[in-house]
Parts: sequence; C-alpha cells; structure tokens
Amino acid sequence: MNWRPDRASKKAIYKQIAEYIESCISSGAFPPDSMLPSERTLAAELNVNRSTVVAAYEELQALGIVERKKGSGTRVSSSIWGISRKRIPNWGRYVEDGSFLPNLPLVQRIRSEALRTDFVNLASGELAPSLFPSEDFQRILAGMPFNEHLGYDHPHGNERLRDAIAAHVHEYRKISTDANSILITSGAQQALHLIVQCLLKPGDAVAIEDPSYSYSLPLFQSAGLRTFLLPVDKNGANPDDLVELHKKHRIRMVFLNPYYQNPTGIVLSEARRKRFLELSSEYGIPLIEDDPYSLTAFDGNVHQTLKSMDENGNVLYISSLSKIVASGLRIGWIVGPEQVIQRLADAKQQIDFGHSIFPQWIAYQFLDSPTFSSHIEKLRQELKKQEYALSSSLNELLGSKVSFDSPQGGIHLWCKVNQPVDDYRLLEESLKRGVAFVPGSVLSSQSGAIRFTFGRGEEEVIREGIKRFASALESLEYYKHR
Repeated sequence: MNWRPDRASKKAIYKQIAEYIESCISSGAFPPDSMLPSERTLAAELNVNRSTVVAAYEELQALGIVERKKGSGTRVSSSIWGISRKRIPNWGRYVEDGSFLPNLPLVQRIRSEALRTDFVNLASGELAPSLFPSEDFQRILAGMPFNEHLGYDHPHGNERLRDAIAAHVHEYRKISTDANSILITSGAQQALHLIVQCLLKPGDAVAIEDPSYSYSLPLFQSAGLRTFLLPVDKNGANPDDLVELHKKHRIRMVFLNPYYQNPTGIVLSEARRKRFLELSSEYGIPLIEDDPYSLTAFDGNVHQTLKSMDENGNVLYISSLSKIVASGLRIGWIVGPEQVIQRLADAKQQIDFGHSIFPQWIAYQFLDSPTFSSHIEKLRQELKKQEYALSSSLNELLGSKVSFDSPQGGIHLWCKVNQPVDDYRLLEESLKRGVAFVPGSVLSSQSGAIRFTFGRGEEEVIREGIKRFASALESLEYYKHR
C-alpha cells in the first residue's frame, strides 16, 4: 500500500483512511467478502495508532461497507453491491461535505428545546401570536374576492404588491422608488442570500457589525467570503473603522442594521449614517441596509433611512413584514438600482420561479388598507409594554449583576453580565429550567453578554422567563464559590 494520510490536512486521519479504503472497495481492489488488513498491520503500515484504524473501520461498518466480528477481523460486506451491483450513497459524507454550511449547533439546539411545552423562548426573533393582525386578515379573506392569476407571476414579484411597497416605503421611510426597482423575496433572509450569491465572489472582503445578527450567519462562510468586524458602540458602528479596514483588505460590501440593531437595540447616529454614505461614494462600496425594525419605534418617530439619504444609488435596502406583521407571510423586499434588481430577480427565478401569489395578495391588501397604520400603532404600544416587562424584571431580580440600556424600539435587549461567566454553561442551566436566550458569543467576537428577545412573549411569560434565568445564574455562582 503506497498511499499515506495527509497529516497537514484539516480532515481527521481516521476519515482519510476510511475514505481511501472505501475507494479501494469501489475500484475492486478489495472485493466483496474479502478480508481487510488487521488493525495492527494497517496501523504499522500507515504509521498511525491502532485506535485510528479502529475508528476508520468503525466508520465503514456504520456505513454498511464492512462487517466486523470479534476474533475474526474485518471483511468487506458480501452484500455491498447487491444482485445488481448497486450501492447506497454515503449520505453522511454528502451532508458533511456540502458547501452550504448548517446553522450553528447551538442555534439548532435552542430551536429544538423551544418545542417543549411550558417553555419560555426569549431567543426567537418572532412576534407573539397576539401581535399578528389575524382579525384584519380574516376580514380581508372574507370580504375580498380573489381574482389573481394563478400562474407564474412577474419575476420581480406581483406588480400591485410592488406598487404598494413603493407607496409604503415612501410614506413611512421617505424612500422614493418605483415597482421596477423592487424585488419581492421570501423574507429578508432570502434577500441577503441573493445579494451575497449574486453580487460577491469567493475571497471578497465584507464588513459586518460586531455584535450583529450577521455574525451568526453561515451564509458568508458558505460563499467563501472574508468577514471583517465593525465594533458597535452606543452610536452604532463607527465609519472610521471602515476606513482602516478598506485600506488593509479592500472591502467590497458593508452590511448594516442601523435601527434598533439586532442584538444591541442601538440606532446608528445620523452623523454616522451620513459618514457611511460619504465613504460609500468615495470608495465605491455598496451599503446593504437591513431594516426590519425601524417602524417599531416606541415613540412613533421613524429615523431617516440610509436609502432615503442616498443620492447616488449606493444603498441596497432590505426590509420585510416579518417583524411588523407576521413572519409566516414570508414577504420581504429589496430596493435598489434596476440592473441589480434584474440580476437578483433572475437568480430568484432559478431558485423558486417566483413568490406564491397568495401571501403577496394578502400583503398587498393589508398594506393598502387603513388598518395597517392602526396595527403598527398597536404593535408599538405592545412591544413597549413587553420591553418594560423585560427590563423591569432584570432590574428587580438581578440588579447590579447585569447592565443594559433599554432599547426604544425593535424586539431585542442586549444584556451584559457583570461577572465572568461561561455563557454556554449559563444557557445549559437556563434550558434545564425552561428558558432560552442567545449567548453573546453567537452574535459577537466577545462573550459575557446575552440577547433577550421580548417580541414573542406576553408580559407575564417574560417575567417568568427572567425568574428562571436568575435561578440559572445563581446556580452557577453557587458552584463557583463552593
């Protein structure tokens, strides 16, 4: 055997050995029912520990490629090819080797735990069902005849919905646009994926906020991008940091969440918004403005968006109805130059042939109705109450153990624990008690902070969740001082 494992590879040696033996079996070098070298023999030949060979053989056994019997050695499975010499795909390897990365295991774990009954979910970015305009939707469905075309719609999305969104962003966010400059997407998440996949290439450098929701997204790594961080302070990301990053790395795109940012709840100051736009024009760097929360301002004063201040077409504006109406509608949009919208629309057509007409129809009817503004006003009032339930509970139950600034909109509160803490252990203790949050290290380059989301829970549920969290933190303090 001339082959040797590559010790410089990031892939585990036992996996390399398993893959090599599998290739030998596929090529016929090791036919069905033939014996493989003993663990000791192969370990000596490859100059590896016997345990490494054992792990490789066990992986092949788990795949059904070999059979192992104590005292009899390891042989190639006699039924591996079957009567027609067909093999089962190694689905495990396909899942592992795909270029599209999975969510972080911790994120998957939180989602799984949240399915339990009597569980307080302060991690989910979804609105509470009581905040959905369900009655308004029922009136629309009962009172409006559905006469829409049921075939494939316009590549950009339903034209009447795009007209309604153009009117909506002009009224509420002072953005002047038209239907030709809007693409309907399946929420803001798909919008981000389309932009990354269509407008960037592997190796490109992008700047994201730290902390930020973008920090937790595998989509940048899946696309082979290099991400660089813009630290966030009380006024948001600092554009001066972009200057230094661009000198060193030639930044190709900047992703900003300027209003009630996820996770900090901070608003990017007007002076910094202007400076980012100046730098965008100076360097020719596109700004991606992700704006799911600006309409949730508790006082009703919506901040001026980057897109409304953009005189040169440097900003791609993303928003959705997920955080202000209902996440299940899956209605988002991108506003940008027509040539960019055309490119993104073409990609979306390749993926799903366009958006379903039913949610587009409901969204159009709702945006065009007089009840939309009253819904937004109610949403602001209820979110303000829920934020107060969260911040007052933290103050009452934890006092000086934590510090935070109460957001004036959005659905997230960024809380720092004023003592050294392993946020993963804290999450484990919290999950045992039936409450979830997002550890700061998932969203930031630094640990010791927590994102609590108050959009999903009723006031009493939020208070119960913080009570359970306080118990979890106290238990870690107890074990630390024993």
